[in-house]
Amino acid sequence: MTTFDERTTVHAFRDDALGDHDAVGLASAIRRGEVGAAEVARDAAQRVRAVDARLHAVQVHVDLPAHAAGGSGAFAGVPTFVKDNTDHQGLPTGHGSAAFTPRAARRHAPFARQLLSSGVTVLGKTRLPEFGFSPTTEYEGAEPVRNPWNTGYSAGGSSGGSAALVAAGAVPIAHANDGGGSIRIPAACCGLVGLKPTRGRVVANAQSRQLPLDLVSDGVVSRSVRDTAAFLASAETHWRNPKLPPLGLVEGPSGRRLRIGFLLDSPNGVRSDAATRAAVTETAATLERLGHTVEPVELALDPRFTEDFLAYWGMLSFLLGITGRTLGADFDRRRMDGLSRGLREAYLATWQRTPGVLRRLKRTERAYAAAFRGLDLILSPVLAHTTPPIGHLSPTVPYETLIERILAYVAFTPVNNVVGTPSISVPAASATEDGLPIGVMFSGRPGGEQTLLEVAFALEAERPFRRIQDV
Repeated sequence: MTTFDERTTVHAFRDDALGDHDAVGLASAIRRGEVGAAEVARDAAQRVRAVDARLHAVQVHVDLPAHAAGGSGAFAGVPTFVKDNTDHQGLPTGHGSAAFTPRAARRHAPFARQLLSSGVTVLGKTRLPEFGFSPTTEYEGAEPVRNPWNTGYSAGGSSGGSAALVAAGAVPIAHANDGGGSIRIPAACCGLVGLKPTRGRVVANAQSRQLPLDLVSDGVVSRSVRDTAAFLASAETHWRNPKLPPLGLVEGPSGRRLRIGFLLDSPNGVRSDAATRAAVTETAATLERLGHTVEPVELALDPRFTEDFLAYWGMLSFLLGITGRTLGADFDRRRMDGLSRGLREAYLATWQRTPGVLRRLKRTERAYAAAFRGLDLILSPVLAHTTPPIGHLSPTVPYETLIERILAYVAFTPVNNVVGTPSISVPAASATEDGLPIGVMFSGRPGGEQTLLEVAFALEAERPFRRIQDV
């Protein structure tokens, strides 16, 4: 594999049709006729080609992307990518796996239709780790997706390809989804905004809906809070869940004074590293200066939560091994990577415990609700330590070592997937010694995206997010 200077920073910002616009700004420029959708698509494709030789973020390029002149939608003409675990008509869906040969999708997945309703121009599909299981986008026999802030480091996972392209300025916004942190983790690694919506806020993922516990929510990664807010408002105009309160377009901070609990260490005992703790503590101090009340909170999870989540993860790998031929006739579970195989084998050794695992995971909702009594939000790290170098979480690492490393890293995000609650990662004011971003996370009540976005807007206004082009 190619090696790079571990301190290389890669970005595509230049004086072209995209400029340094976010998605809302670019859509506005297109509507005003300052730039054309075709020109934007061309320049974005050039940006992608300029950075992807270094980042390896793209799975499929679209040579002639469809764009509607004068199209409608909040993001009409804005270039984007779809993550390669979601069907886009005419493009293959590979799920990041070498276990089968993907075939072109016959139709758009329901969420792809919801995303396309915003008017975006799809330039292709982004890479993810095999079946989205890993918190880094790395492979056994292919180049990893690299972090544009420092190419010696992980871009996170599983939406690592999308996050790398957005952080590098190739496109302003991209599709991501989250079954255990896969929007929030790469957002934290790459200095982006990443909101996992409430379960049911956007149209449901067809595969997840068939499972006993639906962990996955779709969304986007973006460089600004307003882009994420605009995406959710646009998605709601396509389809709105009547069981959730309407969201509409959130446009800035609220005047409300919030009661915010904060955690520095994982409820199950994983201690955060010094840089991560400092980022959360600094954020808490900023919130207090803004007039909010910040106080420690206890989230008393079942002591078996991590073990149970890992078992459910293993069950998913086992089921994929059984049903893989629905993805490709040549599917061979023996070609799944080391993490997938290890998860499956660990599950097979304890599968009899599945009913208890499911019961306990579903009871997590009670502990979460108890922690929120008297609170509006909970502030915590996204991850227990800062972004690791390429190779630390590679699927080539022996399974027992790899899973120990993953559990010491992904210690905060899965709770929201199990409970179905919304959660957002935003960049902290501080960075690592190597200049890498650090994310902080806010978790909310079911249907509470408005409060999450309002506090994210407030932090962005108080201390604007670092820009890669200024490094």
